[in-house]
Amino acid sequence: MEKNRNYFIAIALSVLIVFGWQFFYMNPRIEAQRKAQEAAQTQQVQQSEQSKQAQPGQPAQTAAPAGALPAGGATPTTISREAALEQSKRVAIETEALSGSIDLTSGRIDDLRLKRYRETVEKDSPIIALLNPADTTDGYFAELGYIAGDASGSAPGPTTQWTLSGGDKLTEKTPVTLTYTNDKGVTFSRTISVDQNYMFSIDDKITNAGQQPVSLSSYGRITRNNKPATPSTYVLHEGFIGVIDNSLMESKYAAVEKENVTAPQSTGGWLGITDKYWAATLIPPQTTPFDARFSHFTDGQPRFQADYRAVPFTVAPGQSVDVKNLVFAGAKVVPLVDAYKDTYSIPRFDRLIDWGWFYFITKPMFKLMDFFYHFFGNFGIAILLTTIVVKLLFFPLASKQYASMANMKRMQPKMEELKAKFGDDKMALQQATMQLYKDEKINPLAGCWPIALQIPIFFSLYKVIYITIEMRHAPFFGWIRDLSAPDPTSIVNLFGLLPFAAPTILHLGVWPLIMGVTMFVQMRMNPTPPDPTQAMIFNWMPLVFMFMLASFPAGLVIYWAWNNTLSVIQQSIIMRRHGVKVELFSNLRGLFRRKPATSE
Repeated sequence: MEKNRNYFIAIALSVLIVFGWQFFYMNPRIEAQRKAQEAAQTQQVQQSEQSKQAQPGQPAQTAAPAGALPAGGATPTTISREAALEQSKRVAIETEALSGSIDLTSGRIDDLRLKRYRETVEKDSPIIALLNPADTTDGYFAELGYIAGDASGSAPGPTTQWTLSGGDKLTEKTPVTLTYTNDKGVTFSRTISVDQNYMFSIDDKITNAGQQPVSLSSYGRITRNNKPATPSTYVLHEGFIGVIDNSLMESKYAAVEKENVTAPQSTGGWLGITDKYWAATLIPPQTTPFDARFSHFTDGQPRFQADYRAVPFTVAPGQSVDVKNLVFAGAKVVPLVDAYKDTYSIPRFDRLIDWGWFYFITKPMFKLMDFFYHFFGNFGIAILLTTIVVKLLFFPLASKQYASMANMKRMQPKMEELKAKFGDDKMALQQATMQLYKDEKINPLAGCWPIALQIPIFFSLYKVIYITIEMRHAPFFGWIRDLSAPDPTSIVNLFGLLPFAAPTILHLGVWPLIMGVTMFVQMRMNPTPPDPTQAMIFNWMPLVFMFMLASFPAGLVIYWAWNNTLSVIQQSIIMRRHGVKVELFSNLRGLFRRKPATSE
């Protein structure tokens, strides 16, 4: 029993360290950086307004390609999104999932809103704007073009003026066609289509009507001016991502700011930039070798860029060549990303979602929760049912754990006899104890493995709730309107009855309180440790965990509270089955019983 207690304390302290780091370091850091980002954005908006008054309608300066990938940086002075959209001719995008437009000066997809998602849980909240023109503060766009040799004439790039030659609006049923003919008689015909969700197909047909062969290299880039307003945490990757030569590549913004990342030439793969819930990626032709890189530029408008350049190809006179690219720009919906992986044979495209080290646990757990969600229409209920399934899967191990604890408890009188017999002779006591375990067929470590094995389950569930867009703004019941956000109530302002917001460090909602109570009850199922230090840790641990979990997603707190409740029921049944007294009510009475006064 002593070894079990020590192990429980070690596990609890390990979890406390992780939660403490999240609560006392990451949360204040995220809040400070968010405020700094908001201040910077406010300043940039003010500067842009001043710039608009001084130089209305001035276009951004964008470098043209010259044998290498185009730089494409706008001037540091930015303008509003509305002003940027009015600077050039555009073709509208309007589907069930998307609205926006394509810039005919460059052919960029740089105006994209996600109609199914809003910024907050409020119904009148603005819809998510994913892509924005380069001249704005939040510039973020996808561009595809070509790099031509000197003898091949100009090629489509950042300053190309495309002509709309087919279709007047891009919808899931009606593609649009853009054309451009250079000074050498080479015509580029680009057909852009989009499905009912977030995958764009860009089909280029290059026809050489000239007298000389032309050499071209296709390129693509995802360019972004700013990092996300809310910095990522240790459990989530945000930044550059790709699968090159079947190897997953992930680079944080800060790492690329220090040094650009270049991948070896490969055939097949994809690359782009990912946020917590959204992403923009390029899927080049899967049979053409290309070079890829993740970069940060400081010339003009500072920007981050994921780009590729394919090996050159030649178009003979009177011949044509077809080039097809895919662009994903939208929400990282799990079934949708998986479907794209299979439909388009995109290698490991499902890793666009950061399932983490426990991928083999995390993704199946989400699929189980998603299965329950489709039956009950509530992810909170899905979490509760998933917890029951996990409990059933671990029941044999849990049964061994509690059986071991029951056997250890039955051996306490014999253990006390051995301690009295051998006194301070620790070696003899240890040998006699091991012999006792052998005679009684007790494994003192049997109770440790179930706890160790459930730690990955806990962190996998945390990952699922934290990263999947399905959990974003998913309601439970009552006041929980977003399972991916902390419980919004707080005991400090009497759960909203008093007209002020509780300080972040004192925020303690209803569900963290429920979790703390269930944890307290679970810990009282076992005898109070005789060691005063251990007893103090066990007494204070539920309170500490309540404050630690107050800032965690409500879905995780609900899981923990429900898991504690099931553990209490499970332990009670198993302990009674082995004829061992359940200590809960005795411990509770002992906790509140007045201790007798000591006589002097």
